[in-house]
Amino acid sequence: MNAFDYVVILAYLAMLLGLGYFFKEQHSKKDYFLGGRELGVFPLTLSTMATQLSAISFISAPAFVGLREGGGMVWLSYEFAVPIAMLLLMVYVLPALYRSGVVSIYDFLERRFGISTRLLISFVFLVSRAFGTSIAIYATALILNTAMGIDFFAAIAVIGVITLIYSFQGGMKAVVYSDAAQMILIFFGVAMILVFSLRNMGGLDAFLTNIDTSRLTVLRTDSWGFSGDEWGLWPMIFGGIVLYASYYGCDQTQAQRTLSARDEGAVRRILLFNGLARFPVVLLYCATGLVLGTFAVMNPEFLAQIDPAAPDTLVPLFIVQYMPNGLIGLLIVALLAASMSSLSSVVNSLSAVSIEDYMRLTGKKLDKDRYVFWSRATVLFWGVVIVLLSVFGGGIAPTVIEAINKIGSVFYGPILATFLLAILFRRVNSFGANAGLLTGVGVNLYLWLGEPQIFWLWWNFIGCAVTIGVAVLAAAFAGGKAALTREVERSWGVGVWERGETITLLAAFAAMLLIGWLIPIAFGA
Repeated sequence: MNAFDYVVILAYLAMLLGLGYFFKEQHSKKDYFLGGRELGVFPLTLSTMATQLSAISFISAPAFVGLREGGGMVWLSYEFAVPIAMLLLMVYVLPALYRSGVVSIYDFLERRFGISTRLLISFVFLVSRAFGTSIAIYATALILNTAMGIDFFAAIAVIGVITLIYSFQGGMKAVVYSDAAQMILIFFGVAMILVFSLRNMGGLDAFLTNIDTSRLTVLRTDSWGFSGDEWGLWPMIFGGIVLYASYYGCDQTQAQRTLSARDEGAVRRILLFNGLARFPVVLLYCATGLVLGTFAVMNPEFLAQIDPAAPDTLVPLFIVQYMPNGLIGLLIVALLAASMSSLSSVVNSLSAVSIEDYMRLTGKKLDKDRYVFWSRATVLFWGVVIVLLSVFGGGIAPTVIEAINKIGSVFYGPILATFLLAILFRRVNSFGANAGLLTGVGVNLYLWLGEPQIFWLWWNFIGCAVTIGVAVLAAAFAGGKAALTREVERSWGVGVWERGETITLLAAFAAMLLIGWLIPIAFGA
């Protein structure tokens, strides 16, 4: 790195601070947490993508494909479930949430089931999101330190302080527009790494000659994931549908973006574009990992610098050793951008849930100015908590991207099931919903600790099914009617199956399967 690289990095950080200042005028919770419900489809689409395609994906997905033992292009099958999940959300979940006008989606559950259900799920969200985001920041700072020589604490400070300032000032608008810029940067950064890795290995012919064909398999149709086998097609689809539906529809960090849209039509378009646009980005991640892994094998000196047990240093090491100055700075910005995107999204959502739950518990009403003040205060609080957790976040597993998804899979299925119960099952009451939620999480914890041979993606599907089954039975056994308030009745109901959207997303699902089948054939594997 030279002075030019540092100028690029500083210019980008200054731009983020300017963005927060530009959007600093916030007058209500609708402004601060939902951007006044006037944000466009394009920035919201990029923001929802950036929140999940974060620093961990930017670093770990190529490492999984290129170097991880047992890895390869099978990671691409993780995306097959996305179009189906988006279609289900369009019809069964987000229309009711949007019509309800809530800021915290867990407010919807309180209206339907009572305060106990809301607090139960929001507590899980607060703890899991704070912990997961701290791991992501820790991993990013550690890689910047080990691969690029940037001081570990300085990396955490830059990520944390800059993100907190623009999130604190600008609220949801600053978060969304910074996420959109960061998503473009991430895509450009990965594309540049792909181009330069091909160039440094001698071009496409050299890549095709030296590629490890065992890493080309995408569809593992013979693996069901019940006997210690991983990454089979069926758990990736069935478990993936539940995971993505829960993440995009029932996780505050994502749902808060769709709830910021101008109308229900915009909500549907955001989901449609996510169902179509994620796959090309992840395909680029995977292709870059395949090329980088081949390059590393062709260059033993470079490969020797990468710990086989911690392949996540593959991308940053290549950046600092083989990319030109100026572009190095831009790619470090892309890496920082990915981590900042995760943090900014999470602290805004943690703040929304915290302050809404606090008011429900205390019964206090805040005027607009005090609401915005305390919203900013809780943004700062959660930001500090996450940054402190990241400082002490040692002992990270080498496959961080898998570890984070594995932790989430304990909760995603039961949480999605609880929202489905609230929207689709009129006869289920609070007792049934709570019993189902606790049982679903308990079963998943048992599977984790007592049945390690069951692939963790199945936990999503199993937890969802168990939660719904137990809730229906418990509600019927306990008797009593569910309390349906006027607010719930007004937002009740599902969306419609739009023919064009349905055909488009099903066609995208079929195209993904076809591409997965053709990849090894195209390379002669």
